[in-house]
Amino acid sequence: MSNPPFNQVRLSDGTGIITRHTDFLSRYIAPRHVDVWCPPEERAGLATRYPVIYMQDGQNLFDPALSFIGADWGMDEAMMRLIHEGCHSGAIIVGIWNSPLRLQEYMPQKPLSTLPGQPILNRFIDQTGGKPQSDGYLRFLVEELKPFIDARYPALPDPAHTLIMGSSMGGLISLYALIEYPDVFGSAGCLSTHWPIGEEALVDALGAALPPPGRHRLYFDYGTETLDADYEPWQRRMDEWLRAAGYREGQDWLTRKFEGAEHSERAWRERVHLPLAFLLDEIQPSRLP
Repeated sequence: MSNPPFNQVRLSDGTGIITRHTDFLSRYIAPRHVDVWCPPEERAGLATRYPVIYMQDGQNLFDPALSFIGADWGMDEAMMRLIHEGCHSGAIIVGIWNSPLRLQEYMPQKPLSTLPGQPILNRFIDQTGGKPQSDGYLRFLVEELKPFIDARYPALPDPAHTLIMGSSMGGLISLYALIEYPDVFGSAGCLSTHWPIGEEALVDALGAALPPPGRHRLYFDYGTETLDADYEPWQRRMDEWLRAAGYREGQDWLTRKFEGAEHSERAWRERVHLPLAFLLDEIQPSRLP
């Protein structure tokens, strides 16, 4: 496979550069666009390497015209807010566009192969028309996309500087990525995680498979309106798994509840600076000698 074509969109308002790699090819999943945002300092050609945040539902991150509901996450503005407030010196954001097989690609695969997960798997197949394909999606991220990003961009490639984030089903696949590849991803941000699709079988399987504490950081949150209204008991169940595994609340892991928040890009836009600040705490770019 050859390197994917790309075009560059230069933002003139001081919010960095977005490069779109169109129809990124993969051996494991269908081609899709990948958008890469770099901090404004990168334009100056300074010898700086940055943490990298891999994000699901990439078309919803930067441009309201592309977003599912006409409101984007404002990831460039959120990162610039942290930079301007002196909280962080910036990170590269990689937005992986979803596909028509979003549910299959984002549904954690191995938990449904267990005996307790079988009824959930059967229901999932009936509802979506196919089995989960998340293991292939993660191989795309780890074996194809990340090496490309590390080679093409000024990325810090080690796990401590490699983060993954998403909302709803994107929250599930982000947690699953950290569990499956703990030596690749150091942190995961899971906003409005859609636990009900897998119920106890999914929560318990993921909770039992958490990597040991100390080298990873996890962020979870949920609102109280629309789909988020059903999330609290499931999130509390995951919180118990985190405590049992030895994760320290406020240090290794953080769960936040947002009264009145709905399940939408508008809500995630309002609070995404919080998981960014928590997950990037003590992780800074590195100036090369």
